[in-house]
Amino acid sequence: MKVHHSIKEFKEKNHSTILTIGTFDGVHVGHQKIIERLNQNKNKDRSAILTFFPHPRKILNQGNEIKWLNTMDEKVQLLDKFGLDHLIIEPFTKEFSELSALDFVKNILVDQLYTKSLVIGYDHQFGKNREGNFEQLKEYGGIYNFDIEKITAQEIEEVSVSSTKIRLAIENGDIKKANTYLGYNYLLTGEIVKGQGLGRKLNYPTINLNIKETYKLIPKTGVYIVKTLIDKRTFFGIMNIGFRPTVNGKNKTIEVHLLDFDGDLYGENMQIKVLKRLRDEQKFNSLDELILQIKKDEISARKWTEKE
Repeated sequence: MKVHHSIKEFKEKNHSTILTIGTFDGVHVGHQKIIERLNQNKNKDRSAILTFFPHPRKILNQGNEIKWLNTMDEKVQLLDKFGLDHLIIEPFTKEFSELSALDFVKNILVDQLYTKSLVIGYDHQFGKNREGNFEQLKEYGGIYNFDIEKITAQEIEEVSVSSTKIRLAIENGDIKKANTYLGYNYLLTGEIVKGQGLGRKLNYPTINLNIKETYKLIPKTGVYIVKTLIDKRTFFGIMNIGFRPTVNGKNKTIEVHLLDFDGDLYGENMQIKVLKRLRDEQKFNSLDELILQIKKDEISARKWTEKE
């Protein structure tokens, strides 16, 4: 998959394009249905996704921005698995948002992306103030000679999957529901940084994950079962997201104790897959009580991973 960081970078005029458009936040099972249809229809044409960064709501609803399910790097990683030919990431600006539906179709879809066929979800809107809809696209398709195909809500799933529903599940700690809607385990990607070393003193050394993308949605505070890949080996672990109230922590941290791993990973980038939520974060009366609970969490994690 070739990645273009603006529409202007897309200069390949040799073939027409089978295109879909959207933020594709989460690349969830509904998105995957659209991509599947895109690839089915491409024949000798090239398949492409037009997406945006930052999220349009950050520009249009300042002060009321949403957290993203994926960082842009995660999104590229996920989309790369689907056999697409091109991913176009257009910087979303106030000026871009002012394009009328007609200008968007004529100047972008036709003149710059050479669209032959457009595959869209059932609720797709576009152009200034989201004025464009499926009926307008059909009309413009007749004028500018491109086809329109709509994926219905029923085709995507009996109950419509949406990024909003997944965000809500993650915020509530319902990782099982979120992962079902996503079609994969929720990802956290960041750099391993030095912590205070308390975990090592408790005989449960942890890695501290720093996620630099502040727009990334972090799951509800609590303890989770996770897994990661190190040197092509899978390691399971226990992750705590929270403020460490037992030791009067001040800042929110993401700490992971990897089961059966011993090594130094400082400065490395790591991707964690979130598998299951075990419990809320708790304040214990002593470090001994905390250690006892961590041991219980380890037993629960090992039993669950063996079963799974």
